[in-house]
Amino acid sequence: MARRIKSRPTKKAIYVFWEGESEEAYTKYLKKLFSAKSTIRIHSEKGTFSTAKAFFRGNIRFKNDVSELDEIWFFFDTEVDKGEQWDESMRCLEDIIRSRRKNPIKIRLLMTTGCIEYWLLLHYERVAPRIVTPADKDRIKGRVKNHVPLYEKGDYDSISVIASKYQTAVENGKWSLTRLNQDGMPQRTKENTMESDKWLFKGTHTFSTVHEAIEMLCALPEF
Repeated sequence: MARRIKSRPTKKAIYVFWEGESEEAYTKYLKKLFSAKSTIRIHSEKGTFSTAKAFFRGNIRFKNDVSELDEIWFFFDTEVDKGEQWDESMRCLEDIIRSRRKNPIKIRLLMTTGCIEYWLLLHYERVAPRIVTPADKDRIKGRVKNHVPLYEKGDYDSISVIASKYQTAVENGKWSLTRLNQDGMPQRTKENTMESDKWLFKGTHTFSTVHEAIEMLCALPEF
């Protein structure tokens, strides 16, 4: 009888679709920081759900690579006026999800209310202000610049300075979510986030879920 050879464990393979240049820059920082634990591939162009749908249907290499991926991330902001797009967004993922029925792929939504700057602000402050209007977003950006004056959207250097304080952001991100339990957020576990993701996507609450991705990366073994 042939000897059974155990397959060597491999780094967690993650593919990231992103909405804006700041999300892209932040992901580049995570890719570098956690390179000993994971293989993070960043899509070459901005776009989230519809972009993933078109790429899966039109790119044979990516379609084949999906079978080897552990997770697909969507890194974006939630908006009140886009809250009813949940069903449409999830339909964009049907082909990808169906392609992995035997070993379902993890779809992870890295969501932040209103603007990425709220997630960046959580690296310094534990706050949950209203973020709906352009003026609200400008105020959040101003508060980020109070901490890092050189911050500009998409600027890797300034975003790296902010992201280096990810441990504080993880704790504040947890707070931003757990405070919503009292407002009726469906139970959220590591294994099942879909119902609460839907509630968050369609709601008007201030929160971020980016910290959950970072917690996962921190818990991985190094190779």
